[in-house]
Amino acid sequence: MAEVIRLVDIVKSYIMGDSVVHALDHVNVQIGEGEFTSIMGPSGSGKSTIMNILGCLDRPTSGHYFLRGRDIAGYNDDELAHTRNAEIGFVFQNFNLLPKLTAQVNVALPLVYAGINEEERMARAARALESVGLGNRLDHKPNEMSGGQRQRVAIARALVNNPAIIMADEPTGNLDTKSSYEIMDIFKAMNDEGKTIVMVTHEPDIAQQTKRILVMRDGKLVSDEWR
Repeated sequence: MAEVIRLVDIVKSYIMGDSVVHALDHVNVQIGEGEFTSIMGPSGSGKSTIMNILGCLDRPTSGHYFLRGRDIAGYNDDELAHTRNAEIGFVFQNFNLLPKLTAQVNVALPLVYAGINEEERMARAARALESVGLGNRLDHKPNEMSGGQRQRVAIARALVNNPAIIMADEPTGNLDTKSSYEIMDIFKAMNDEGKTIVMVTHEPDIAQQTKRILVMRDGKLVSDEWR
């Protein structure tokens, strides 16, 4: 299995008054292509911080982050932004859809930044929406859809660039049980097709549906369970 992610001695520190707080304390982990990994841990454990670093939204204080073989820990903001758009698809708890735009236009947005022409953007967005069961909702705006449907739009947007990794931050946190399981079925189908998925969740029943569970506590990786 090809390696997609490797974190080596990752430290993330913050200065709080006279003290230094280690949000991440020498974390080491490898994630291979096609894995479906969840990250769990109590509030303040470091799981959100590690997600921000994995997603190129933040830099570590020290250590190395190899993404598909490139050490990106020292990248500047522009380099991180380019890497983020090219390599990573994000799914957020609050969907992060633009309310005045249709589902199709929302999904097409990452392709604008990638410089894809409008005809190709809209065709790819339509295919992505069809892949999550929303081929009949292309022209609907977010307020015309349920929470589960909005999260499907967000997943389609994450997929549209064909990224190396899908990063999902509490993707079922705002959904009822039925919608949560439907969303997890989509993630599992994506993983069956070879997508690498990393998911932060506080819900044990959601984590149990992934293939690997990493547990963070006090900035350290304390458990790594394969299922």
